Amino acid sequence: MTSLMIEQFTCRQDNFGVLLHDPLTGETASIDAPDAARINGRLGQDGWKLTHLFVTHHHPDHVEGIPALAQASSLTIIGPAAEAAKIAGLTQTVGDGDTFKFAGRTVQVISTPGHTAGHVCFYIPDEGLLFAGDTLFALGCGRLFEGSPEDMFRSLSRLAELPDETRVYCGHEYTQSNARFAVSVDPDNEALAKRMQDINDLRSKGLPTLPTTIGFEKRTNPFMRTGDPAIRKQLGMETASDVEVFAELRRRKDSF
Repeated sequence: MTSLMIEQFTCRQDNFGVLLHDPLTGETASIDAPDAARINGRLGQDGWKLTHLFVTHHHPDHVEGIPALAQASSLTIIGPAAEAAKIAGLTQTVGDGDTFKFAGRTVQVISTPGHTAGHVCFYIPDEGLLFAGDTLFALGCGRLFEGSPEDMFRSLSRLAELPDETRVYCGHEYTQSNARFAVSVDPDNEALAKRMQDINDLRSKGLPTLPTTIGFEKRTNPFMRTGDPAIRKQLGMETASDVEVFAELRRRKDSF
């Protein structure tokens, strides 16, 4: 089986658009719909025809392009059942543990509440790909608009169980600011310090910092390292629970 082709590009201010394309079947999926014009532009550039939309959550910067994309072609639009009332145009709703087929591959749905109450991620094990929306970012995680610290901690813990080599595509280019915060709470992490240098170099050249990997995040993302003694000492929370440490990290990041 030929590997899927992936195109990642910027949309709006700091959103990422992502297209998946199977050269054998011609099937093409967009991860979310932040900007119909940008997505159509990339489709035209590559000569691809959009067949699917995978929707992670209901926020406008992830769904605003759905009507225009759906009008242009007949699409299978797959999104979270828990947010179906907030996402116009879904043709298929999914929940935790559901699977569906795209270009002969099985796509697994993982419920990841926290950023929104019904947020889902899409995992394609045959390709080692995770589309994390606004749950997991490089060196960060989404703000808790609708969920609790317990919700997001459990969601990130589930993603941490995926293979370390899983490539992760996220909804936004937030890595540089996330890195500055990460260093503030984990100043002695050599892997993080090296990663920050690489991030600054990429951004100085106008290049994206994504995709990342699950293993990379487990080594450098403080929100996935709540049990680390160095982070706990930096926060003065050596005896706190993992959820308490996560909540403090999120509180600090919100005002960083």
